Amino acid sequence: TPVQAAEILHASRPFLIKLLDGGQLPYRRVGKHRRIHMEDVMNYKQTIDQEREAVLDRLVEDAQEQDMGYD
Repeated sequence: TPVQAAEILHASRPFLIKLLDGGQLPYRRVGKHRRIHMEDVMNYKQTIDQEREAVLDRLVEDAQEQDMGYD
């Protein structure tokens, strides 16, 4: 369910609904309810975690280049 997916992603339900409506995360409808495959949620989580790691790595590199005391 969207509530469970939001908990896994550590996000709010409204944020998750925006992801679903924006096509960033696939889902299907069962009646009025949205259903999301766990595999899709985990793939999305892995993707955003990798992007976050890449950004942090760039920040560390920039700090090292500017001799900010990070080794």
